[in-house]
Amino acid sequence: MTDCGCEKARAELEEYLHHELQAADATDIREHVENCADCQAELRVGVAITEVVQRACRESAPDELRTLVLQRIRVFQSSHEPA
Repeated sequence: MTDCGCEKARAELEEYLHHELQAADATDIREHVENCADCQAELRVGVAITEVVQRACRESAPDELRTLVLQRIRVFQSSHEPA
């Protein structure tokens, strides 16, 4: 184990949360976070934000909003059609 340090752990926290790091880098960050209260707090915040975003992405937009957005897209497309 090589302690990656707070700077590296925080810089790569998002990739770590999304399982986008090489195994060795993920191991370094996991081991650092296990022993660093400040980085544990950063990780908890990152996990909470990720969960909120994931929940929000599963929800459907209200029908009225979907209709309005589609209408505006059509208006924009019709006014920007190639000549």
